[in-house]
Amino acid sequence: MLESAQVQIRDETGWKLSTSHAGAQLMALLKAAVWNASTDAVLAWLKGSPTFAVQVGDLERAIRKDQTRDWRRVAHGLAVQALPSSIELIAAVDVVRDGLKGTRTLAGWLGALRAALQGSGLWDGLQADEAGLKVLAVLRLVQPALPAWERLVGEALWSARRMDLAEFTTWVNQALEGASFSPPYPRHEQLVILPMSQMLARPFAAVVLAGCDEVRLNPSPEPPGGWTTPQRAALGLPSRDDLQAATTAAWQHALQTPYCDVLWRKSDDAGEPLLPSALVQQAQIAAGFPLSAADPRQVRTLAPAPVQRPEPSGQLLPVSHLSASAYDDLRQCPYRFFAMRQLGLQSVDELDTAVDKRDFGLWLHEVLKHFHEALAHQPTANAAEQRDLLEAAAATTTQAMDLGEGEFLPFAASWPTVREGYLRWLAQHQAMGAVFASAETDHSQRLGDVKLIGRIDRTDRLPDGTPLVLDYKTENSAKTASRVREPLEDTQMAFYAALLPDDTLQGAYINVGERDGTRTYPQPELVEARDALIEGVIHDMARIADGAPMPALGEGSACDFCQARGLCRKDFWI
Repeated sequence: MLESAQVQIRDETGWKLSTSHAGAQLMALLKAAVWNASTDAVLAWLKGSPTFAVQVGDLERAIRKDQTRDWRRVAHGLAVQALPSSIELIAAVDVVRDGLKGTRTLAGWLGALRAALQGSGLWDGLQADEAGLKVLAVLRLVQPALPAWERLVGEALWSARRMDLAEFTTWVNQALEGASFSPPYPRHEQLVILPMSQMLARPFAAVVLAGCDEVRLNPSPEPPGGWTTPQRAALGLPSRDDLQAATTAAWQHALQTPYCDVLWRKSDDAGEPLLPSALVQQAQIAAGFPLSAADPRQVRTLAPAPVQRPEPSGQLLPVSHLSASAYDDLRQCPYRFFAMRQLGLQSVDELDTAVDKRDFGLWLHEVLKHFHEALAHQPTANAAEQRDLLEAAAATTTQAMDLGEGEFLPFAASWPTVREGYLRWLAQHQAMGAVFASAETDHSQRLGDVKLIGRIDRTDRLPDGTPLVLDYKTENSAKTASRVREPLEDTQMAFYAALLPDDTLQGAYINVGERDGTRTYPQPELVEARDALIEGVIHDMARIADGAPMPALGEGSACDFCQARGLCRKDFWI
């Protein structure tokens, strides 16, 4: 705000090196060097490294296609292996990372860090930046080193102690936290930003004391460090009384400025009330000020400026492929379909290291696929043998998806209950005469100018030859029950039926849960719902081709977690 008003500023407080761009680049390198670094952490470092930034785009797309969360496994991804340049880039990156392995003395770690910065191209950028030069100086990375530092490293008792990367990273972080960077001063400043303690013996025409609440202006501040009172006295460090006297002296000196504004907040960021500092309250009492002053703010009338609902046309963006989820977007909100499907404004999936409910669902789909394929190859009605096949499928899938034992532990604990519930359901399902036919199969069906595409979780055959489409769900059983309550409102099962043109088709959701076990939720009137969906797809695609508007509906729960909400500006509609 001050710079926009063209005020010449002298900032004597600066900011911590840990919050500077140079410090963030260096810490990104150290976070990417740990043995179990996540893929996101390594990519964050590579994007800021001049040596690798140009090539990282193709590698990132391949990694996100493979959905590899851990960097140590990226080379095994199919999409990565299909790009020879990515394999070479990974090898070059690992050369830099390998230089930061093992245990070393502090001097050894500083040399390794200097080599890693140079190998990743960050060294020249740090030397060209004023804050970067300060970072290099604080970490003693500049050459030649100061003679005093060389003597200290060679003679100090701690110089021979070896530390690992985690300990060295902690040391670096503390060093950056303890140092600040101040921008260069102008020749003739109009305003000075400085701590109140540095105002002593310096005349100013006016002063603004901000943050004078009970938290930020404590008249009796806590002494820094973990030293006890006798230890502080033995080391010659200021005591609590000394710090309190210095704070009081700086406060009294500041109040003697000809023009002095004292500001404080009445509440913190969480809304908790804040009182003025005890120093402020003492000054108010001494001056006879009333406890509360009149509000100096003036009431202004602002004219509302709402925006209209967007109603774009998708005529110039023809739809060639349509999936069940895409068509569900169109039914929920045409604008979301336009933004997310036609414009392709999909967000980049985070390669999170934590296993969530969605990962468990993907894992379960693969487990049941391998299980039923093995059971079809080795038919058995024995519960123990089926359990062994299911356990073997679970172990194979866990290894194939690179799910570590630790991160998968919460779901592994519930797996025995889920497994037994599914086996009980399977026994009842097979008693009806249903026979497994296929699992995780891709299907497509041409419908005019649009091709319907989708992957069906599982297809069984009933005794009379009727195909039975099954879709696994790991959601709450109440949500699964709501899917079959109104057949015409359920897009997914009707869409799957459209991929399998058979008028005798049946469909059901299989809710695989821990609490309620495994239950079947048949979808009644599936053929009628399929015919209605096909008619709706033809009608909707024709309207889009004719340039019909695709408004943002802004209704129901569809808006609660919509990725296009920031585009449609629902919160600013009339």
